Amino acid sequence: MAGKRLDEEAAERAFSAIMDGEVSPVRIAGFLTALKIRGETDEELRGAVRAVRGRMMALEGVPDGAIDVCGTGGDRLGTLNVSTAVAFVLAGLGVPVAKHGNRALSSRSGAVDVLAELGIASSSDSMRLGDALREDGIVFLDAAVHHPAMRHAGPVRRELGFRTLFNLVGPLCNPARVRRQMVGVFDPSWLGPIVTTLAGLGAESILAVHGETDRGGADEATLAGPTKLRFLYDGEMGEAVLRPEDGGLHRCSIDAISGGDPASNARALLSLLDGEAGAYRETVVLNAALALHVAGYGPVLERGAIHGDGLRRNMERARHAIDSGEAMVALRRARKRASDA
Repeated sequence: MAGKRLDEEAAERAFSAIMDGEVSPVRIAGFLTALKIRGETDEELRGAVRAVRGRMMALEGVPDGAIDVCGTGGDRLGTLNVSTAVAFVLAGLGVPVAKHGNRALSSRSGAVDVLAELGIASSSDSMRLGDALREDGIVFLDAAVHHPAMRHAGPVRRELGFRTLFNLVGPLCNPARVRRQMVGVFDPSWLGPIVTTLAGLGAESILAVHGETDRGGADEATLAGPTKLRFLYDGEMGEAVLRPEDGGLHRCSIDAISGGDPASNARALLSLLDGEAGAYRETVVLNAALALHVAGYGPVLERGAIHGDGLRRNMERARHAIDSGEAMVALRRARKRASDA
């Protein structure tokens, strides 16, 4: 409230106390609200990430090259689930995906909510989850399961209903400790800090994205306007701007991918993987193309500029995964493993 800032060590202590159940819900709410009003800092983010990572239930035996694609949430746009669909597309192309997600906290339908509608229930069996990633090429990691210490903050976040520093912390704490990651960010001012934080934790390929739409910022690449990118690739950091036209795509309002409750979002995702055309498909294809860059399947960025040919090649790979049925096969494998549990 006085406008003072916490250094990384002090922030880690504060968030550790929250994670360890030493702070009342009222004080957690006051702390998160004060941070938001004053404006969170890079050091506070790093301290919070260290506190959460130090208490997570990690996944072992993760294959090299595994990737996560997730968003921070908190953009208030209520869109269909893009990164969850991208995960199936990537798995259909043979990219191992350890998708980290949560139930809706500041939106109507989170990744875990939609997956439950698709018959892919959360699991706490680390051995089974590890087998899923190694054998099926895709696994879904429920943040509530792998971050049990977050239970002290979860109800407070839900009651507050607005984005907090935890929106940024969650995507940076993948239980599989992936070193390749694409993160959608609700606020462009956090693109750089997210990349530098992950780089400091040993990541080797990172892409942080923020789309500009006709109704505000999006935590994903969008057809509604330009998308700002910050990246770490081949040991170099940089930034770029991606426009839909770079991939031969037409712009459209963000309303074209408006979502609803988990059941309706799940139906839309199934229709997409069945080959349904439209803005949802093209948004997923665009985001998958960027994720393929992170996975090392084809460069989309060269010296801080968009490599148009590379982008379009990756988009065609993504379309092939859908049209060939391989993305749907990935979904069915995940569903079968969940039903066998």
